Amino acid sequence: MAFGHWTTHPVKYAVATVLIAASAGSISATAKKPCEKPLYLTFDTGHMGVAPLIADVLNRQQVKVTFFGAQERTQEGDGSLGEHWAPWWKARAAEGHAFASHTYDHVYWKGDLPGNPPQFRVKPSAGPDADKTFTWTAAQYCAEIGRASQRLQAMTGQAPLPLFRAPGGKTSPALLAAAQSCGYAHVGWAPAGFLGDELSSERASNPALLAQALKNIRSGDILLAHLGIWSRKDPWAPAVLEPLIVGLKERGFCFRTLREHPDYTAWISAHSK
Repeated sequence: MAFGHWTTHPVKYAVATVLIAASAGSISATAKKPCEKPLYLTFDTGHMGVAPLIADVLNRQQVKVTFFGAQERTQEGDGSLGEHWAPWWKARAAEGHAFASHTYDHVYWKGDLPGNPPQFRVKPSAGPDADKTFTWTAAQYCAEIGRASQRLQAMTGQAPLPLFRAPGGKTSPALLAAAQSCGYAHVGWAPAGFLGDELSSERASNPALLAQALKNIRSGDILLAHLGIWSRKDPWAPAVLEPLIVGLKERGFCFRTLREHPDYTAWISAHSK
């Protein structure tokens, strides 16, 4: 009946055809282009002093990233996952970024201890127990990963990815197995993906770090930077960030979150809550 109605009114049919074509063109124009040379830019938390500037660059360049969050000391506010920064995290979620745990108190793995079940020597660098060394069970380490994930979800309204990054990337096979047993896969970074913002400005200038990254980064690499490094006098971000993104785009690279990383898509699908 509807089809017959339109065929008996040529003008209406023509208008509908134009509208449908325009709509299809709009959908086609806004659809995500195929990504043949993907990169996965990730940010760990830090002092947050450059976080608003980083967000501006990402928004301007229309780049989506994955943030690994820990409750670290900040230049202002009550920590990187505190109430002061909660609106910032919520805004990033609205922009389509992804989130995962960096352990709540930025807890470093320091070593495995003999025995079964496994235990670990750990040392938080943030929180009330910063710089103290503890012996933790696998369950305690899992709970620490979960604390950061829960806080990220509370701030963003979005379930974080079932992934985590150990501070400093320091792990052991036993630690990774413990984390996987409670639903978290570890994410490191590519050698060329270490963007150098943790290095001293005297040792590695911003122009040198930019040139090195543009030369060495390859398709599929996971890239690592931070939302502010206390020890670096000449901040890496946003000075290097935008020219790096622009330069990589010019070389045919595109950016995706870890939701789309082929090493993690099956894990994420199986372990997302």
